[in-house]
Amino acid sequence: MPNFDADIRGRIIALVDAILLQNEITAEVFPETKLVDAGLTSVDMVSLMLGVEAEFDFTIPQDAITPENFLTVATLEQMVSGQLRSARAA
Repeated sequence: MPNFDADIRGRIIALVDAILLQNEITAEVFPETKLVDAGLTSVDMVSLMLGVEAEFDFTIPQDAITPENFLTVATLEQMVSGQLRSARAA
């Protein structure tokens, strides 16, 4: 069985890569790469938020839409993991 968190990380990196590609930006994205340093703008962050919601089939709670949660792939992964685990427990 694949690692739950590694799967989430890979799917988030794929979303970020798709946005960068759309913007014709070539950047290698690692879990600790700051998303703004990779080239994402505030508009891209909205696209990323919507992409995460679609990819993982949940709505991000308003209180989780913070700059801290969208700082890096790793911080976004932590937030998504927490939301998915909470949904499973409910």
